[in-house]
Amino acid sequence: MAKNKKNVWIWWVLCIFIAATCVAAWRVYWSGFDLEETTYIYIDDDDDVDSIRLKVEQQAKPQSMQVFDLYARLLKLKDRIRTGRYEVRSDLTMLNFIRDIRNHNEKPIMLVVPSVRTVNMMAGRLAHQLMADSASISQYLANEENIKALGYTQETLPGLFIPNTYEVYWDVSIEKLMERMQKENQRFWNEKRMQKLKEVSAYAGMEMTKEGVITLASIVDSETANDGEKPTIAALYLNRLRRGMALQSDPTVIYAVGDFSIRRVLNEHLAVESPYNTYRHTGLPPGPIRVPSIAGLDAVLNHAKNDYLYMCAKEDFSGTHNFAVTYGEHQRNAARYIRALNERGIRR
Repeated sequence: MAKNKKNVWIWWVLCIFIAATCVAAWRVYWSGFDLEETTYIYIDDDDDVDSIRLKVEQQAKPQSMQVFDLYARLLKLKDRIRTGRYEVRSDLTMLNFIRDIRNHNEKPIMLVVPSVRTVNMMAGRLAHQLMADSASISQYLANEENIKALGYTQETLPGLFIPNTYEVYWDVSIEKLMERMQKENQRFWNEKRMQKLKEVSAYAGMEMTKEGVITLASIVDSETANDGEKPTIAALYLNRLRRGMALQSDPTVIYAVGDFSIRRVLNEHLAVESPYNTYRHTGLPPGPIRVPSIAGLDAVLNHAKNDYLYMCAKEDFSGTHNFAVTYGEHQRNAARYIRALNERGIRR
């Protein structure tokens, strides 16, 4: 009888032990994160297990860091750290999170490629969103061999970028990113848009290549942020090209001077010798003066039809313009604008 009681106690202890072990194993297996919304852990080249552990602890509200340590050790995470942007959700287990890192199962970002003034500015804006730093991107884009491989020159390089939003991986290499930009550029310049070049050339009375349209679009974008005005401004400059007139675009002068803080173009600026100064040189400048927007590009390809030869910013500083066919009309528009500048004390 005593033996039977002993066996019963052993049985109960064994059951309790097994139950406790199962509960512990269940908790370890399903241990995850107490998050109310999805977050992301970014892992770069400098990260090791300790730095990843710290990021998880600070950003992901883990249920147990001991479980992180356990799986990191069992799965040998230190030997399989992969850079990237990793998603962390409330329904994700720690086990699967570490597996995601080992298997490079990262989540892409939506990369915004903006319309900016310079390639260096583009490098900075891209680096702000990617693992790559701005110095590395700038250095890559300053290398003549890289530029040539992409099919551009230093002057035409801003035309590589088509401002839009693209799905890419946060740790994409600079080489892969530029290949992607090249493909997106080719996709943008489809057969329909390339056919438009013939129409633009006919209107301008001269051959307008893709590069020429990109350069003119950059000038149009620099003249106004008002997309509704852009086809009108594009037609105005095409009218000037057709007549062999200098474009006389203030933004090209500002680009030539290299001071983007200029608000009032003066005679001293107009005298600057540069192929980008369209007051001193007829025709288009050697390349775009900024990364043109899609609206700017399509405004040139789908330009309005008008007789305008002159434009001047409106005196109400609305960002829109007064257009004129004759120089006399333009002088009256310009006089109103200059008076408004003087009244506001804008000297340069």
